[in-house]
Amino acid sequence: MTDQMTTALGGVFAAALTPLNSTLEPDRDALIAHCQWLLGHGCDGLAILGSTGEANSLTLDQRLDIIGFVADELPTEKLMIGTGACATADAITLTGAAVARGMTNVLVLPPFYYKPISDDGVFRYYQSLIDSVADSNLRIYLYNFPQLTGFSFSSELVGRLRDKFGAVIAGMKDSSGDWAHMSEICNSQPGFDVFAGTETYLLDILRAGGVGCISATANVTSAMCQAVYQEWLARNVSGADALQSKLTDTRMALQAYPPVPTLKSLMARESLAGGAKWQHMLPPFVRLDSSAANNLQESLAELAFPGPGLAAAA
Repeated sequence: MTDQMTTALGGVFAAALTPLNSTLEPDRDALIAHCQWLLGHGCDGLAILGSTGEANSLTLDQRLDIIGFVADELPTEKLMIGTGACATADAITLTGAAVARGMTNVLVLPPFYYKPISDDGVFRYYQSLIDSVADSNLRIYLYNFPQLTGFSFSSELVGRLRDKFGAVIAGMKDSSGDWAHMSEICNSQPGFDVFAGTETYLLDILRAGGVGCISATANVTSAMCQAVYQEWLARNVSGADALQSKLTDTRMALQAYPPVPTLKSLMARESLAGGAKWQHMLPPFVRLDSSAANNLQESLAELAFPGPGLAAAA
């Protein structure tokens, strides 16, 4: 058991990219620099080792190494670490390592390979994880991403987990893109921290009682996201609506292309972000071809999007 106090999370989180070197190993210095850059360009926190971070293409040892060095270099209270795995024992190892380093907020995918996946099976997975880590400071954020996992968390299952494990089941990142599902979870689970998995729903989720967004594209739209969040905090309805409209248009332009190659392509164009170090990605990803990259740039230019981290607030 640890005696660290847990901290409520909210606001704008980027699902951080993982820069890789030419041998496809995580680049420690570039990752830390990117995370620090994000925290200085509109992010209230970071989700590390999620889908955008290519976590499920990294080895267990690589993920453990990243857990170790981010704890040394970054403010742990601002981090949510992806520790889900198909093998329950791997999820336990990763979660235990994160908690031991003071990172008690973890984002946990359900086991996603074998289908069909039952509520009872998913409940058993989280029960095994929680019982094995055995730390009352652990805070699990359920990762709802049915397009990739083939499983969607029902409000009934969320309630069942919360009834059994209390505050340990702290919230959800809902990457379903299904607003009806997000709003149902917000309405049926008071005191449960719901993050939209896309900034398209940032303002909607806040108004529904959620706490913010955790987004892949916040790697490049974080300043725009934070502008919306600040207008919402100030209760400036018209200002928030106008900024959200611009943010949604930008997100829609970005999501027309594969997320990791798209975002790494944009980061490679930023001299402050490491340049060529962003050109590497793990299979099955491949670089954007020149035609797609040019089309994306044209779309963003039409929206007057100045670049990652530099988007004007108005």
